[in-house]
Amino acid sequence: MIKNLNDIIYYLTEKPKTLFLIDSLGAMLTAFFLFVVLRNFNEYFGMPITILTYLSVIAVCFSIYSIVCYFFLKENWASFIRVIGISNLLYCVLTMGLILVYFPVLSIGGIIYFSVETIIICGLVYIELQVASEINKNRFANN
Repeated sequence: MIKNLNDIIYYLTEKPKTLFLIDSLGAMLTAFFLFVVLRNFNEYFGMPITILTYLSVIAVCFSIYSIVCYFFLKENWASFIRVIGISNLLYCVLTMGLILVYFPVLSIGGIIYFSVETIIICGLVYIELQVASEINKNRFANN
């Protein structure tokens, strides 16, 4: 049973393929919320529809990257995990910047949605970068 964050990192270090599946499903969920939910109920969030479209395209690209890694990657897990981790981190920076730029037009719901999304993704980034680091440590320890 997984009891804490270190257990999660250890588990995903042993099964890095699972991390790509988690990332892909999360990115697809983000794309769905951005493109379907937030665009259709924009008056409750306030972010311009074009920005939501661009963010959803980015999320779809991340989802495709992760699902391709899940199905086709056989080795060198750490490098590919690091790429998606850094990409997710840049997405968070972009989102925080957009919160600042569009703050005057965002509703409380929009601020909460984008803030919670950023916090969740930053947690995933931490796990991804820790897993990549552990994989590299284990690889060099075995050589």
